[in-house]
Amino acid sequence: MKYSIKEPILLDPICKDIIWGGERLSREFGKGDFCGQRIAETWELTVRENEVNTVKSGEMCGKDLSELEGTENFPVLIKFIDAKSDLSVQVHPGDEYSKKHEGDLGKTEMWYVVDAEAGAKLVYGLADGVSKADFAKAVEENKIGGCLNYVDVHRGDVFFIPAGCVHAIGGGILIAEIQQSSNVTYRVYDYNRGRELHIKKALDVIELYSKEDIDKIRYSRADEISDTLLADCDIFRVEKKDSSCGEIIGNADKFRHILVLSGKGKVGDLDVLAGSSVLLPLGCEVAKLSGEFEFLLTVVK
Repeated sequence: MKYSIKEPILLDPICKDIIWGGERLSREFGKGDFCGQRIAETWELTVRENEVNTVKSGEMCGKDLSELEGTENFPVLIKFIDAKSDLSVQVHPGDEYSKKHEGDLGKTEMWYVVDAEAGAKLVYGLADGVSKADFAKAVEENKIGGCLNYVDVHRGDVFFIPAGCVHAIGGGILIAEIQQSSNVTYRVYDYNRGRELHIKKALDVIELYSKEDIDKIRYSRADEISDTLLADCDIFRVEKKDSSCGEIIGNADKFRHILVLSGKGKVGDLDVLAGSSVLLPLGCEVAKLSGEFEFLLTVVK
């Protein structure tokens, strides 16, 4: 039997310990089992085989989110990422390639920078004028640094990363990530950490995007672009909002998700604070907001 819930649901994250992770998610957001625990990622909204959030509130408390009506083949995964050190230089395939070679969805994603240390950088695509052939040669010679587009990072920055875009989160960056529900990653460089690289597949799927190409995908479904709209594509719509709006209405035919970035307050009857993850199920027409907090609102397409 599936549960049919029409009120906000508080979710328990899945914590991932990966070698590049830090302790900020445990220290500042109360994630995991103890303060100071190394947590690279928390999966705040996920319905994947063996990776499903547990509900922390209401009628479904203690149940898997997969038992909620409408969560079959859930297309979106939402995370916090704490990069204490650099992540691998990588690329994700699109749907067609990934389904053929991995039996999974491709991966388009978006990053919102929650915080960044002074001087933090990330990799966002290839440097101007670098061709796929240039990059392939640099990978073969283990000299890719000069081929990468490095970007200075500041709190509040947004990066939209379509499938095929080479990227890497740098050390000292805390990110909220909204992505397709896929875990397919092709690494091309990993700082000699000994993990598997996927050079051939990565070179198969790399795309040379211009800023205009990326923005076309990022806002492909948007009727109007505003300062608060971070992306509106075929997979998700993401807005940056705060509780002063008083309520969230509309889109009751779609799942919506609230990821609290700072402050504290209430979503409906649920107490929330920085790091809280709240799902608005199908049929949830209105969610009242109170207190003072900022959040990302994701509409699942």
